[in-house]
Amino acid sequence: MDSTESTAHPSLSHDLEVDAAVIGGGIAGLSTAFELARSGRSVAVLEADRIAAAVTGHTTAKLSALHALTYSAVTRQHGPRAARLHARAQQEAVSHVAHMCTELGVDAELERVPAFVYVESEQRTDDIRREAEAAREAGLAADFVTDTGLPFPVAGAVRVADQAQFHPRKYLLGLAHDILRRGGAIFERTRVVGLSEGRPCRVTTEDGAEVTARDIVVATHYPVFDRAMLFTRLEPRRELVVAGPVPAASDPAGMFITPEQHIRSVRTAPHTDGQRLLIVTGESFTPGTGGVQARFGRLAAWTRERFPGMEITHRWAAQDNDTPDSLPYVGPLHPGARHTYVATGFGGWGMSNGVMAGRLLAARITGAQLPPWAGMYDPRRIPPLRSGPALLKFQASVAGHFVGDRLRASRIDSVAEIAPGCGAIVRIGGRTCAVHRDESGSVRAVSARCTHLGCVVQFNDAEVTWDCPCHGSRFDVDGRVLQGPATRPLQRRDL
Repeated sequence: MDSTESTAHPSLSHDLEVDAAVIGGGIAGLSTAFELARSGRSVAVLEADRIAAAVTGHTTAKLSALHALTYSAVTRQHGPRAARLHARAQQEAVSHVAHMCTELGVDAELERVPAFVYVESEQRTDDIRREAEAAREAGLAADFVTDTGLPFPVAGAVRVADQAQFHPRKYLLGLAHDILRRGGAIFERTRVVGLSEGRPCRVTTEDGAEVTARDIVVATHYPVFDRAMLFTRLEPRRELVVAGPVPAASDPAGMFITPEQHIRSVRTAPHTDGQRLLIVTGESFTPGTGGVQARFGRLAAWTRERFPGMEITHRWAAQDNDTPDSLPYVGPLHPGARHTYVATGFGGWGMSNGVMAGRLLAARITGAQLPPWAGMYDPRRIPPLRSGPALLKFQASVAGHFVGDRLRASRIDSVAEIAPGCGAIVRIGGRTCAVHRDESGSVRAVSARCTHLGCVVQFNDAEVTWDCPCHGSRFDVDGRVLQGPATRPLQRRDL
């Protein structure tokens, strides 16, 4: 976000008719719109804020077919053929981005580097060996190694060569330029709040404009329209990121991730002469579970310990959604859908999955031959029995928040107890309120009930937001929606 110009596409202020409307301007939405525009379809992108700026604008941008311990999980739950198809789809996405950079002349700082999944504990090397074997059987050139280039020893790692890291915003702004060049339209600050399926379909914005289209794609990260009840099969996960310059000679020259210590992910990016930007991600947690400032502290301490002398210059957070069977949902929006589609559940690997989703959805919409892996990602699939425990655990967690948080909603007795810079849930006049006091002492209150399904939000002390622990919606302290699935703000409350 710091190294690219901001965008200023107009908001939609009039009714519009196109072949396809894409809701969401992240990597999945823009990739879909780009592929459709290339096929000759008229297309409009409708983004609630700014394109390539929300989740995609804050990704750590690993473009890799190696996704932590995914292949052993996919093989276990879906079988070896599914693992091979998944590997093929992901590797094709990596190659597609490289090809598009060349074709469009986009300098997206794409670098070919190896990807590693490592562990430091000897007790977990069997997991790594299984993943290396599963990834090899899936068709990736995977090896078990103990030398990674990291400045600390590891017990074992999976290594896959010739993966990529890039600047996704520069890439997507290039796609956006090509969409416009081909006659497509991009509208920012245009929040979609209504969807009517039919022939044609229609979407309505919060300002009352209507878009008529034969086909609609919901690519809003977490679906804002969920007629297949995907919210019962999507678990939001938030992760923190710190970054800062290091000498180029200290670059470990690869992309690294470990499932240990609540996840630790490392890569570098181009910075200035003689330096690289070190990017470290970790502290995976469910939104709305609190203690975010302390989590940042742990991540920063780990980074300084492993990379001595590094000065942290940036910190931020990103979010994604996990599925119980380790594969994303890309395809028809629900069992009866004929012209509405969805892309979600990327499990922290949105770069390759977003590109895959764009190609797959464009093929479905245009009637082109579907890739052999299309059915594997179909949102209408029945989860395998092996994913049942994970599904039940998530649903139980949501139920616990939905019921338990209401019973425990009165966290403090009085607004007067809230210190400057803090927020808390307070029962005021019989209503559950989310109250924030800024550093100057001013207090603002909003409803504590998430406008998605009514769970009680919790205060994020690092990002100064109200986060929903059930499905990951996020709001600023004035109640404005920052991240869906919620589309309506939290109502203001008088104190």
